[in-house]
Amino acid sequence: MTSTLPAVTTVKVPAQRTPAPSTPATPRTKPSRLRRSRADLILCGVLLAAVMTVQGWNIADYPTLSDDEGTYLAQAWAVQQGDGLAHYTYWYDHPPLGWIQIALLTWIPSLISPESMTVGSMRIVMLLVSAVSAILVYALARRLSLPRWAAGLALLLFGLSPLSVVLQREIFLDNIAVMWTLFAFFLAASPSRHLWHHFGAGLAAAAAVLTKETMLVVLPALMVTMWRHSHRDTRKFALTGAVTACVLVGLSYPLFALLKGEFFPGAGHVSLWDGLKYQMTRPGSGFILDAGSGSYGVLQSWLYYDRVLPLGGLAGALLLLVTWRWSVTARALAGPALTVGILALVALRPNGYLPAMYVIQALPFLALVLAGGTASVAHGVLRRWREVDEKRFVTGGRYVIAALLVAASAVYVVPRWYDGARTAVTTDANAPYQAASKWLATEVDNPEETRVLVDDALWLDLVHAGYRPGLGVIWFYKADLDPAVTKTMPRGWRDLDYVVASPTVRRDAVDLPNVRQAMEHSTPVATFGKGEDRIEIRQIRGGSGKSRASTAGTPGTSGAAAGGDGR
Repeated sequence: MTSTLPAVTTVKVPAQRTPAPSTPATPRTKPSRLRRSRADLILCGVLLAAVMTVQGWNIADYPTLSDDEGTYLAQAWAVQQGDGLAHYTYWYDHPPLGWIQIALLTWIPSLISPESMTVGSMRIVMLLVSAVSAILVYALARRLSLPRWAAGLALLLFGLSPLSVVLQREIFLDNIAVMWTLFAFFLAASPSRHLWHHFGAGLAAAAAVLTKETMLVVLPALMVTMWRHSHRDTRKFALTGAVTACVLVGLSYPLFALLKGEFFPGAGHVSLWDGLKYQMTRPGSGFILDAGSGSYGVLQSWLYYDRVLPLGGLAGALLLLVTWRWSVTARALAGPALTVGILALVALRPNGYLPAMYVIQALPFLALVLAGGTASVAHGVLRRWREVDEKRFVTGGRYVIAALLVAASAVYVVPRWYDGARTAVTTDANAPYQAASKWLATEVDNPEETRVLVDDALWLDLVHAGYRPGLGVIWFYKADLDPAVTKTMPRGWRDLDYVVASPTVRRDAVDLPNVRQAMEHSTPVATFGKGEDRIEIRQIRGGSGKSRASTAGTPGTSGAAAGGDGR
């Protein structure tokens, strides 16, 4: 017994002391996690600052204001004013969630300074959307097992491509939809595999589709990502919950139309059915590889700004899809690579409609697969070196490969991106619009009684200048296509005073009888800019005559570069 007693003491003493050192173990895990993520936070923050500087510099003056931007902002303004879902009749062309979000983003600036609610000044809110999307690209790259340098490369590719610098500045629904789509992928790739993450991914996917309905085609790639990152035992519950959440939220849009009695066509009202029919049957722009088609022109405009990201991203997606069975990186990036493939196939439809902003939906995924393809090649080279069991060469090889990649990027990419970025931060493409807005605000004697046709890029400017919204300042399409407007014009174009002939108005007037005749029966009283980009303020001969400009009949410049007719 004397021999066993010491043995018992020696066993129990360490057992009694084990809780003491284990007490601080729990608080130690949090600082260690923070230390692990500190490098990511610093790298992401530095790169994000560079991207936001380039995207935000000269944002109001380049690119040229577009009618689509004006439309979405005017609809957001109508939501803020409590006037409904649009500044005219809402006809279900797109789900309204997109410009409802724009209304929320611009609410405080418009409350503080109502006159700042114009396209140029409100572009600044798109920087917030771009910043969130860039952070999500970096975070998603890390969740998809890309190394830190590759995640940083993906953020730079996404944020500094001239395509991104130009298109992400503009008030487009696609930019907001991409943010929600990236958030859905981020939740679907959650390493913790919580069911609520996948449920949240379904909600985010629904928000993306209700922001821009074309994001619907990306959902299969999202399901692939969720399948790969869900636990085998709970995979059915995860996918079922995500699909259920997405469908239930998505059904709110047709339910809204049904409750308003506007789901099916009928006399005296618009309908969701007609809106969908228009989107599905609208005239196509031709095959994207046909040199004479409109789609080919859109493709060339993309490649004019940047060839590196679209072509390199497609090559990266192809590489990842081909090596899916052998490459860990390829399997990790299966979702983004499939997204690029789906969007490319949609663009290759024989006679589909291809808008210029379509590429926005692909930009983050092109960046991810290009960075992932680069990482996959680098990993393959290092693995080959490991086979010869030369560790010191492998360790040093990482730095060599990184240096070679940076040098190759600098030699090939920088000169091609420099011109696009320099144009974006130095060119004032909107001086004619600003001058036309100022002229109409100062040179027309009686704006509250004046009726003027404009594109939507100028619509809010004139509302702030005192023109009556809707019936005084008229979005030019509505003069022919909206019965609520045409019934206030019993004499057609003769009930108008001015038409502001911007490039958009001149292009589409061919198919709009009232607009075309207003152009034909008008005389330029002020011209801003030159050539095809000029903006003419034309006074209608034989119009309502309720208002005349103080400089009527004489061309004005109002401080802007004036040109001739230019036709």
